[in-house]
Amino acid sequence: MRWTIAQWFEKRWWKRYLKNRSVEDYLEWKKSYWKKFLSTMQLDIPIYARILDAGCGPAGIFIALQGKVTACDPLLLSYEKLPHFSIRQYPNVDFKAITIESLPFDSAYDMVFCLNVINHVQDMRASLDALIKAMDHNAQLIISIDCHNWRFFKWLFRLIPMDILHPHQFDLNDYAALLTARGLKMNRTMKLESGFFFDYYVLICEKP
Repeated sequence: MRWTIAQWFEKRWWKRYLKNRSVEDYLEWKKSYWKKFLSTMQLDIPIYARILDAGCGPAGIFIALQGKVTACDPLLLSYEKLPHFSIRQYPNVDFKAITIESLPFDSAYDMVFCLNVINHVQDMRASLDALIKAMDHNAQLIISIDCHNWRFFKWLFRLIPMDILHPHQFDLNDYAALLTARGLKMNRTMKLESGFFFDYYVLICEKP
């Protein structure tokens, strides 16, 4: 139920957020944002790399990538109603309107991006299992997340849905434990933004 409510608010959030934003200006800004993100992470992506953008939203990292990309999000049909997103704009992207938990891929990708998404999913553990199953050997998982800074507020936000868009509330150690318990090697952990309740981290992991 909490995930269903979060999805409803997610659709409303995007509609309100983009309402007064120029389509061209927003997409250009977002593309520049993702290019800067890739540079900051020192990610040099080969043109032949098989890439998954999991939980892509209407302007995920797929908009800044070349080559063949798969992008999935259960709200894609809702995003199509926004002027800022059209599947036809991205002929190199194979879009799939599915949840991360239901990804059907097995060792299909060299790089998997899951950015600002994993705490939105319905089933955290099933989602991580599906992402890892989709990775080929030696593939990388690049995952970005808001991580709790305070144990008390993590407990409180789990008890009361004060952070309505995010059904899951974890700290950095929680996320790292979930990933390493599934056999991933932690290559890099970078803090990109600091806040009172949350710090924003990027974790880069490798599947042996």
